Amino acid sequence: MFKTRYWLSAIALSGTALLAGCASGPSNQQLGTAGGAVVGGAVGHAIGDGSAVGTIGGAAAGALIGNEVGRRSDYNRRYNYYPNNGPRY
Repeated sequence: MFKTRYWLSAIALSGTALLAGCASGPSNQQLGTAGGAVVGGAVGHAIGDGSAVGTIGGAAAGALIGNEVGRRSDYNRRYNYYPNNGPRY
């Protein structure tokens, strides 16, 4: 009984590790959205004296701003690798 469980667990963990190895990390846009929501929620909570409306509104505004900043960062990394359109030797 225990050997079967060990084998099934080993196969499940191996499959999970194998599939997770193919995944790429989060983009700057995704990180910016999450970070902006956390910071915006904290700021909204502080400004709104702990009200739920202030916290949710701050999180939404922070997520929008973080999304835009991360999107622009991804775009700049993809299309503007070199500053001033190329290296100058």
